[in-house]
Amino acid sequence: MAQVLCQLPKTFDENLIVGLDTADDAAVYKINDELALIQTLDFFTPIVDDPYLFGQIAATNSLSDVYAMGGEPKLAMNIVGFPNCLSPDVLVQILKGGHDKVTEAGAILVGGHTVEDEEPKYGLSVAGFVNPNKVLTNSNAKPGDLLILTKPIGVGIINTALKGDLVDDDAYEEAVLVMSTLNKYAKEAMDKVKVNSVTDITGFGLLGHSLEMAQASGVTIKIDYKKVPIIEKAIEYAQMGLVPAGAYSNMKHVGDNVKFVGEISEEIKDILYDPQTSGGLLISLPEDEAEKLLKELENIKTKYGIVGEVLEKSEHYIIVE
Repeated sequence: MAQVLCQLPKTFDENLIVGLDTADDAAVYKINDELALIQTLDFFTPIVDDPYLFGQIAATNSLSDVYAMGGEPKLAMNIVGFPNCLSPDVLVQILKGGHDKVTEAGAILVGGHTVEDEEPKYGLSVAGFVNPNKVLTNSNAKPGDLLILTKPIGVGIINTALKGDLVDDDAYEEAVLVMSTLNKYAKEAMDKVKVNSVTDITGFGLLGHSLEMAQASGVTIKIDYKKVPIIEKAIEYAQMGLVPAGAYSNMKHVGDNVKFVGEISEEIKDILYDPQTSGGLLISLPEDEAEKLLKELENIKTKYGIVGEVLEKSEHYIIVE
């Protein structure tokens, strides 16, 4: 998609704070000196069998971009593709799941649009607000910053194992918790410290989104793979070859921009490339603010931790060791 968008003519508006230039999470448009609009959209096909849970996960994922920009979601509209061969009760449950997550976010669901499709698809278009002087982007990471990740990775691998009916209950429950936990709570923790840059970890995986942050900020990001929180059993499933195709697409996308240092197993590399659904926030912040943020994150339900640091730009945008 990025290759397609880069071919479109560039548009300019003096009030457009964030647009296409940095592959950021959402667009931000300044309304006045105290208010800016955040606009984002996302949807996908089911990744779990339970329609209510699918609705929750899809809505959580769609709302995430607003939090990554430092904003608060206010309005949401459903985007639905639904086959006529399924019972309308399934659609009701999907929409209920989405409604409940939008309500938990403190936003309002105000309608949407449905089309007939061969496979169910669901997501949201979300509008949120932020002070234009407090917009967070992926383009302001600074050398000396530490990197904190607010959710474990490995969701794509767990979902691949789920399709083969190979996932145990603990791994499944942790993956569901990760995918259905709003980044609202991590964002509220961020509000209490000084943060330089943020992105949420979704389809491009940890390394793909780290690359976007490094390129946009003109820095090198160093990841300590031993400190990256990983969903239980994801390493075991990766060793079994249960790696989604998206991980290999991400590997191509990152390409030679990453340097692996030392003996790092193939399964760990696969997990670092693993595409995430409704992943956590990757937060770049000054070293003296990191412990404060870790303290503020103590009440969130998912695993989190310091996973790396930001360096002056070197030969590679990403170093993993």
